[in-house]
Amino acid sequence: MTLEVNTGPEGFGVEVLLAEPRGFCAGVDRAIEIVEKALAKFGAPIYVRHEIVHNTYVVNDLKQKGAIFIEDLGDVPPGATLIFSAHGVSKATHVEAQARGFQIFDATCPLVTKVHVEVAKLHKEGYEFIMIGHKGHPEVEGTMGQLDSGIHLVEDLADVARVNPLQTDKLAVVTQTTLSVDDAAVIAAAVKARFPKIQEPKQQDICYATQNRQDAVKVMSPQVDLVIVVGSPTSSNSNRLREVARKLGTQSYMVDSAEELQAAWFEGCQRVGLTAGASAPEVLVKAVIDRIKAMGAVSVRKLDGIQETVKFPLPKGLRLDASGE
Repeated sequence: MTLEVNTGPEGFGVEVLLAEPRGFCAGVDRAIEIVEKALAKFGAPIYVRHEIVHNTYVVNDLKQKGAIFIEDLGDVPPGATLIFSAHGVSKATHVEAQARGFQIFDATCPLVTKVHVEVAKLHKEGYEFIMIGHKGHPEVEGTMGQLDSGIHLVEDLADVARVNPLQTDKLAVVTQTTLSVDDAAVIAAAVKARFPKIQEPKQQDICYATQNRQDAVKVMSPQVDLVIVVGSPTSSNSNRLREVARKLGTQSYMVDSAEELQAAWFEGCQRVGLTAGASAPEVLVKAVIDRIKAMGAVSVRKLDGIQETVKFPLPKGLRLDASGE
């Protein structure tokens, strides 16, 4: 089906605006590189606990290269190489993996690890925790799993009203790194109102990449008639980008691949905004652009935005320098 192009007074048709920044963040880059370096160094198969990042294309690509994704450590043979996903794992999973004798590489995003370290530190000082996050998300399970007890999940304002920590003298709040910045702020304010003495992180837990991508969508959305987010349904940060656009009154859809685009979405559009979640590769963005062009778009323009320069080091044993060999 061909997109009906609406031409303006100067004859220009539908324009695609590209959000900046978009796509891979430093934590995702590092996690994928860890799997690829392990495959190159040790050969297939390499086992990965949970999807390394929440993107179908990335996971399928790594499967073809020899990665095997598992949830149960019992599915990993003795002596195998095991990688923990970017979302992090519970302390119990760490202990079990070590007990089983696997060669372990931890691809947990360093910004998630920062939260784990803070939880462990304050727990030793007698703190309980309220965690703002989505139940069932692997990052939340990993962070809450740093402790046997004393960490309470809240997903919304109703949860804040009914949460009951055992004590409030030593109480701290932590946050899933991939939440909506605005939604998390509302919930955090409610937590603070109910527990005025609660200790907050020195720096917010929501990661720089999540913040930057949401800010870019906020800039882009008022300029377009439609926002397309490239990302998989399991990707928390991708879902949040779609929500940010919709809350600003701009229709938005999320697609896992260019094949999911529907021409009906573009009817009556002069400008289309395009972004990608932090786990979505640029090759998918390019495929979406090609598909929109095939449906009638005539120009693509990149918006100005923050240029990210963050890079996280690889674990020892996978680095190319002598210290990692």
